[in-house]
Amino acid sequence: MENYNAGNGATDEDQVASEFLTFTLGQEEYAIDILKVQEIRGYDMVTRIANAPEFIKGVINLRGLIVPIVDLRIKFKQPKIEYTPFTVVIILNVMSRVVGIVVDSVSDVIALTPPQIRPAPDFSASFDTRFILGLASVEGRMLIVTDIEQLMSTRDMELMDDVAALA
Repeated sequence: MENYNAGNGATDEDQVASEFLTFTLGQEEYAIDILKVQEIRGYDMVTRIANAPEFIKGVINLRGLIVPIVDLRIKFKQPKIEYTPFTVVIILNVMSRVVGIVVDSVSDVIALTPPQIRPAPDFSASFDTRFILGLASVEGRMLIVTDIEQLMSTRDMELMDDVAALA
């Protein structure tokens, strides 16, 4: 017997797809909910903030709004690289706050249905997977589907409670 959802005749494969913005950090490709993305822009110089964690590059003035900029490469403990003209800042709106993330490049927007997103494998307690919604394989590419709102709102990011203090 087929798996029907709520008796409406729809199978798991018929579930509504959500759109995700994909971006790269090194050799890895990530996907985040497109609804969290406000805009995509090239990397501009930031104003450094004293005593900020290393992964917080500083802040920018975005049309009168002070926006903290996080380098995800540093946050995810990947080697630092020189920023190039292809380095991108994705401006996000998470939990009613605006924050920017620096990524190597933006790839595209893709649609994924829930069955396409597989649970992340269990790792040891030393590897934090609470920000990974799952993994998706699309056209031979493995995507790490990330809960960007959960990541940006963690205490170690020091953003959600302290953003107003940066202004």
